[in-house]
Amino acid sequence: MTQLPTTKLPNALHGQKAIIYCRVSSLRQTIDGSGLDSQEHRCRRYAEQHGYVVEKVFTDDVSGGGDFLKRKGMVALLDYLRRRKTHYVVIFDDLKRFARDTLFHLQLRAQMDRYNARIECLNFRFEDTPEGKFVEIIHAAQGQLEREQNGRQTIQKMCARLEQGYFVFQAPIGYCYEKIGAHGKLLVQNEPYASVIKESLEGFASGRFQTQAEMRRYLESCECIPKNAKGQIAKKRTMDLLKHPVYAGYVEHERWGISFRKGQHEPLISLETYRKNQERLNGKPLVPNRKDLNKEFPLRGFVVCGDCGHPYTACFSKGKTKYHPYYICQKRGCASYGKSVRRADLEGAFERVLRHMTPSKDVLNLALAMLKDQWHNRENLQGSDQKEQKKALAETEHKIEKVIDMMIDANSEMVKQNLTKRLAQLEKDKLILEEKLATVTKPRRPLESIARTSLDFLESPHKIWASERLEDKRAVLKLAFTKPWAYHRIEGARTPDFSLPFKALEEISGANNQMVPKERLELSRA
Repeated sequence: MTQLPTTKLPNALHGQKAIIYCRVSSLRQTIDGSGLDSQEHRCRRYAEQHGYVVEKVFTDDVSGGGDFLKRKGMVALLDYLRRRKTHYVVIFDDLKRFARDTLFHLQLRAQMDRYNARIECLNFRFEDTPEGKFVEIIHAAQGQLEREQNGRQTIQKMCARLEQGYFVFQAPIGYCYEKIGAHGKLLVQNEPYASVIKESLEGFASGRFQTQAEMRRYLESCECIPKNAKGQIAKKRTMDLLKHPVYAGYVEHERWGISFRKGQHEPLISLETYRKNQERLNGKPLVPNRKDLNKEFPLRGFVVCGDCGHPYTACFSKGKTKYHPYYICQKRGCASYGKSVRRADLEGAFERVLRHMTPSKDVLNLALAMLKDQWHNRENLQGSDQKEQKKALAETEHKIEKVIDMMIDANSEMVKQNLTKRLAQLEKDKLILEEKLATVTKPRRPLESIARTSLDFLESPHKIWASERLEDKRAVLKLAFTKPWAYHRIEGARTPDFSLPFKALEEISGANNQMVPKERLELSRA
């Protein structure tokens, strides 16, 4: 057993310099309670009764378990003793404030002795005798036992809550805790954070955000989302948002043996959206968009040189009195290498393309009528969809029963582990199918209320492009075109490749098409 150090006692006690150390288990106790103040008050009274002069007070608001060097207040206290090289009395309110771990208790005692500090405790008397050291170790071990028992009880209570579908950890962004009737503390949606997180998660699932980098830039553009000192969001944070099942209304904790299950809180996204995000995360990663996209050059990375097909870069060129914006080709060997195009010319040509993409009202009405026909046909097929979902659900339940039977008969531990993983996946599949079935049986909303945003975009993509938000401009480029747009520095704009919806509207409009100008987009060569 590690030997306790023998503390050296100074000759004079009256007027002895003293240091007070106070600790509570959490920051919440510091804010909501008065634990530190009451400890300091008691320690000061003790010092006064013994004629000590209190020179400094150190505090901590962290748990007593673990390494004492992780406590900022204790580290500062030890450093203070090291630099002063003076005999001090260090006063504690209770032995549990010292260290609730036997090993760290002994190590901390050795550190105090190294700096010629004597420890005094209001509720415990330190004695430099074999019996006193033995009692001290027993008290330290008792503190460790209580700490570990409290930790075990806390985990057991948290597990019980998780098993009932209650999230028990720190509320993720987009949620906060509220006390609600018989539920007790329950996660509830916290606006405006919830709407932003919902849009980002659904945007990643739908492909609006092709990469995590795009999703992260969207979150950084939202003022309400907390960021670091540089105004950025860590890469890991977007990954955590995408992987967290709590946003789909589910809870799990594999380390504690809590399987994926329905939560008691309201979800931000559907389980199907969550599943799509997991598939995208586990799939082949896409090349992220350039980090230098900004509001000054929204077409950078989309518009390409008409000679070589290489994407234009962009920059500001210094004039006599101000800087001028240009797009420029940097492809070596290209006839236009190093030649610049005025931003106003290039982006002006692009805006003319967008204006010509606006179909007539008659064409839009016809398209909406055709869409309604398809919508009604889909409603008629709703019954067959319901049957298919029920059939798939029954098959999944049958697979679950078979896996359970195999687990009962399995003798190999490795086989049991694989079957357990298989069972967990089937349970998730079952939950997804149940959610799909519930969605199929719900009455459908009117088409106009669902497709209003899409129709607004088809009616005038130029209005969306005129938005101040870079995300809106990037959405136009993704949704309206299938390929990058070519622009020649002399000939001008080349005819773009429109996406399927605009091609369909072009075919509907026929000879009276208003989406493409009667004249060619290319200008005659000068």
